Amino acid sequence: MELNLAVLIDGDNIPSAYVKEMMEEIAKYGNPTIKRIYGDWTNPRLGKWKNILLENAITPIQQYGYTQGKNATDSAMIIDAMDILYSGKVNGFCIVSSDSDFTRLATRLREAGMQVFGIGERKTPNPFIVACDKFIYIEILKNNLEEDVTDTAKKSKPVESSIDKITPKDLKFISTTIDDVADDDGWAFLGDVGSLLQKKQPNFDSRNYGFRKLTPLISSISNFEIERREDSKGRKKLIYVRIKEKQKSKPKS
Repeated sequence: MELNLAVLIDGDNIPSAYVKEMMEEIAKYGNPTIKRIYGDWTNPRLGKWKNILLENAITPIQQYGYTQGKNATDSAMIIDAMDILYSGKVNGFCIVSSDSDFTRLATRLREAGMQVFGIGERKTPNPFIVACDKFIYIEILKNNLEEDVTDTAKKSKPVESSIDKITPKDLKFISTTIDDVADDDGWAFLGDVGSLLQKKQPNFDSRNYGFRKLTPLISSISNFEIERREDSKGRKKLIYVRIKEKQKSKPKS
């Protein structure tokens, strides 16, 4: 069943340049039936949003800044989110912000059975990230404006700086997850591995490391081996992954 999503955007906290790419990303996960952006539209600083909102059918919600230093936009988004939740019109939310103030909202929506996606910049505090089912960095969407990121990483220094390097901690995380779903021979269906990686760490994304999909990311790591098998009907290839024996036999440091 396709998710009907309410997309709520913090206009005070998100750059306008990549809204088109952001909406394309959201469409991968569900149908964005409600699209709203919150801010004080009397502020000239938000004027650059006008054409973008028209092109993407996003409804601007006016929220005056009543008190200096207080973010009224956050309160308006939270109130609307709860109203939408109780309307029963959606079964998922996408909260677009880099603000940790939405941590409790994301938690509350998940408690109500909603699937929650977060989109924000890399500066987003971890509590908000882990409160979501999946969190996507805007920097990834910036990279998608260029050619394939694996090639761009080699050619373009600005893009290279936004791509993570695989660390020993990442390797341990992936290896442990493979072990969690592996059969007696150590083989794990890559689809199950990807799902569990996402549940354990909502911001895990192969694009963070310069790869469009999980398969090429895993294939690039010498610690793992890939096996392609035909399904029971011989119609498609199923991809399995295993930790190489020499990696398993290494003494613990």
